[in-house]
Amino acid sequence: MIVQQTIQDKLKQRFKAEFLTVENESHNHSVPANSETHFKVTIVCEEFEGLRLIMRHRLINDLLSEELAGPVHALAMHTYTPTQWAEKNQISPDSAKCLGGGKG
Repeated sequence: MIVQQTIQDKLKQRFKAEFLTVENESHNHSVPANSETHFKVTIVCEEFEGLRLIMRHRLINDLLSEELAGPVHALAMHTYTPTQWAEKNQISPDSAKCLGGGKG
């Protein structure tokens, strides 16, 4: 869980998140066992207030540029302000099922 921990540590250091999860979803894809290639991040942060979704994602993409250029193939991001998170009943959406690699 080196990549997952690195992502979590970087997000914790950069943002004052009220809520943060980093989930390794690689097992849902056609990759070798114990891979760290597909992740889902849910982050709730006051700093996102007034920022459009694309800007929130750019902040995270910039922060994780090294991981995205290397081991991380896919990163699902769910970025919320505290108000938005409350409106979502503190639930982020499930990721779509992988249809690649012969899965159907």
